[in-house]
Amino acid sequence: MKDLDITFNFYSDTPFGKDPDSYSPTLRKYHQILWSKKLPNGHNLCLTNNKPKILYHKSALGEFFLSSDSIAHTYCKHKSLTHITKNISPEEINSFFSLCSTIGAYIVFPSNRVGGKMTINGYRGLNQFIKDRFDLTLECIKLFYKKEKNPMGEVFKRYEKFFLLFENFKAYVEFFLLQDLVTSDYSSIKYFLPFEEFRKNPLPASIEEYTQYKKNLISFVNSRNNRILKNINNKNNQ
Repeated sequence: MKDLDITFNFYSDTPFGKDPDSYSPTLRKYHQILWSKKLPNGHNLCLTNNKPKILYHKSALGEFFLSSDSIAHTYCKHKSLTHITKNISPEEINSFFSLCSTIGAYIVFPSNRVGGKMTINGYRGLNQFIKDRFDLTLECIKLFYKKEKNPMGEVFKRYEKFFLLFENFKAYVEFFLLQDLVTSDYSSIKYFLPFEEFRKNPLPASIEEYTQYKKNLISFVNSRNNRILKNINNKNNQ
């Protein structure tokens, strides 16, 4: 197990104007190191990175094409929030964006299109009740494991084989080191903003809401970075 730098900004090795999810070699390597490990069923998820932009696995478990996805969005370039973000200093926004460019702010999802339909990554960005918020995405994943209706149920169903690798919600959370975004009994999500049952626009509606969102997201990314570092150190010491 190799060392990971939890402060590394993936934009630093990404070509200008490109997305680290697709173009950062360090991000793809970090994902490979972190998620190539034993699954709840005892089998190993061994990921290779010799295919452009994706991580790949093929075994008796099935064939999986995985790609990186950001789970921490500042919305600083979101036009509908310009009237809010313009009131926050550039230094504060830049610091927020830099933190959201470290490994604690990324995860992997299946990247192959099923039946020519949208992937999880694309769907959660466009869904009016999610708009790329990962706390709400995780709520949908929790409901999916409980076989309950949710705004992303249709797209999750297309990738059911991927979610079955982890057997249940608790195991999914533990595999991807997301414990800092759930309560201790795994029954609820620690939302970045108060949850209103997918009934309203999920984006911050005021500078007060944006400040709360930013504070909670920063706390999560910092905590997950530290959890990732501890996980790597524990494996290195085994």
